[in-house]
Amino acid sequence: MSLRRSLAVSAVLTGALLAAACNPTLRTHGYRYSDGEVPEFTVGEDTEATVLDTLGNPSTRGAFEDNTWYYISATREYLAYLRPETRDRRVLTLRFDDNGTLAEIEEYGVEDGRVVAFIDRETPTRGRELTVLEQLLGNVGRLPGETFGGEQNLPGGAGGPRPDGS
Repeated sequence: MSLRRSLAVSAVLTGALLAAACNPTLRTHGYRYSDGEVPEFTVGEDTEATVLDTLGNPSTRGAFEDNTWYYISATREYLAYLRPETRDRRVLTLRFDDNGTLAEIEEYGVEDGRVVAFIDRETPTRGRELTVLEQLLGNVGRLPGETFGGEQNLPGGAGGPRPDGS
């Protein structure tokens, strides 16, 4: 009886572990406000200070225009060993005029995103490229001049005082 009971317990535990491994894990990154709590901003009235009070610091600012603020949030789903998948993304773009007053509001979602194909190229370096054999045999026959030229091999390199006082 105890053998059957231990097999049954181990089968239940194994099934529970397998079921837990298949459950997706959702991770939220960035600023998220609760559903239905959409912040209301008025173009021409709200300022940088009122936006900071409502949303806090932006996720990032424009690279070329410091007066453009981006609030970015994303929800990603992780499932076991598979690549994570973005379920929801929201980018709130706020542009301010020179006086710090809100001039424009735009919102982007997952459907507005585009896949960017990166080109993996290497920039060539100057000089010639050595083959493996040239790299291995390149120093054969070359001896450092100071080793046999009367200089002593001092600990810590060639710097420091010499025994002859020079």
